Amino acid sequence: MNKLFSFVSGTALILLGVIALAGNVLLSIINPGLRWWDAWRLWPMIVLGAGVLLAVLAFGALKQRGLGLLFIPAVPVLATGSILMFASFFNQWGVWALLWPLEVLAVAGGFVLAAIFARNVWLGIPAILIGLNGVVLAFCNTTGLWGAWSVLWTVEPLAVGLVLLLIAARTRSLAVTVVGLSLCAFAFVAFTGMTTLLAFNGLLFRIAGPALLIVLGGGLLLAGFLKRPSIAAPTTNDVQG
Repeated sequence: MNKLFSFVSGTALILLGVIALAGNVLLSIINPGLRWWDAWRLWPMIVLGAGVLLAVLAFGALKQRGLGLLFIPAVPVLATGSILMFASFFNQWGVWALLWPLEVLAVAGGFVLAAIFARNVWLGIPAILIGLNGVVLAFCNTTGLWGAWSVLWTVEPLAVGLVLLLIAARTRSLAVTVVGLSLCAFAFVAFTGMTTLLAFNGLLFRIAGPALLIVLGGGLLLAGFLKRPSIAAPTTNDVQG
């Protein structure tokens, strides 16, 4: 335990020192006229340091699976610290209006890493739900096409369908598989219908249609990849032998 504490603490302090040093050097290069007290702009390093500490602890999941859950708060904290650092460093606080969907994507990314390092496939369920919504929010916020929700709402049944397929891949339940495929099919039909109705609204719908097909196909491939191989039942000859 003492060795683990020393390793984590030492690594976190080194990383925090490297971030502080790089920030000070960059600050002096960008504006050589700044005085030493202008270093207060680097206060988001406190948030970044907390995220780094959580991430370092989470990598302990290589020995203890439970520590992988720390990626769930670590990734959003790192994302928040990074945005705060940029906003404070360049005094561009308006950047939050553009980058806030990254917080949603960071939460999804935290669940993905937690699922990988904790080796718990069930954590992929919130990752899918939050991640797909985060992608749509990022798209709408970046382009300003919030009216696209008239079509992109279909990501909700798609997300639920992919979650059910993920569950079916682990439980090998035919009923759950049928429901999951039905929801995915409904999402596809609904998206196609809405796209057809609004086809004259521009390039958005000509891009989003194939994109949804790619996401749906990727979900089905993931479900097939995670499916456990079935174990053949012993035959009569095997028992007699």
